[in-house]
Amino acid sequence: TLAIFLNGLINALRGKKPGQQPEPESRLTNNMIFMKLKIALSLQAEDVLAVLELADFRMSKHELSAFFRKPGHKHYRECKDQILRNFLKGLQIQYRDGG
Repeated sequence: TLAIFLNGLINALRGKKPGQQPEPESRLTNNMIFMKLKIALSLQAEDVLAVLELADFRMSKHELSAFFRKPGHKHYRECKDQILRNFLKGLQIQYRDGG
């Protein structure tokens, strides 16, 4: 259900791609959720880092890029719950509080 919502959010905010829409994933990882939110909100790496700083969480651009790599890549890193939680908290501060 979350995959359908996130795909719909991407379509609503970024516009639908021409052709057949992708099938929603049956299992989502934190990395996939993070990537879908980043795409839907049209965020660049600097924007994501700024959102994380709103939640008092700092990381480097290199650490961040590891979350968006393919799982087989040697620099791939699993996104832990704490990082996704801080990103969501930062989004809440930015959009709800007008930050």
